[in-house]
Amino acid sequence: MNTTATAQVISKEDLLNHWQGHRNLTRRVIEAFPEKDFFEFSIGGMRPFSKLVTELLSIGAPALKAIVNRDAKPYSEDIGELKTKADFLQKWDEATVEINSYWNQISIEDFSENFNLFGQYEFPIIQNILYFVDNEIHHRGQGYVYLRALGIEPPFFWER
Repeated sequence: MNTTATAQVISKEDLLNHWQGHRNLTRRVIEAFPEKDFFEFSIGGMRPFSKLVTELLSIGAPALKAIVNRDAKPYSEDIGELKTKADFLQKWDEATVEINSYWNQISIEDFSENFNLFGQYEFPIIQNILYFVDNEIHHRGQGYVYLRALGIEPPFFWER
């Protein structure tokens, strides 16, 4: 019998914990915004933070669901009508539970399979997931700039 071991740098559980650590930090950035500024403040033509968070909510749980179901439906930012920062935080928390649930339905072997995310991007599933994390870090960085411009100290980036 010939078996081949697959090298693994990070476990599936550790990757989820890493992502959820970033999500926890992003949630704290959302909390730091004054209500009005969350929806209206921007710099240099960038979108307000509420719009950036809408994008993040449109990717995380919906994309994992698409991966689990192998459904390459088009990207949509239709996440329901969220009118307050509290609505966004509630949706964020719901998405966290969904992400954990879908994550548990992905096998370690699935990570190397190609998937056409949103019918646009054909990459291995692991690359799609790393994109989710990278995209969140990018947009959270914009939130940090907004908070600093508003005179608000953002949470420490290393406290995930």
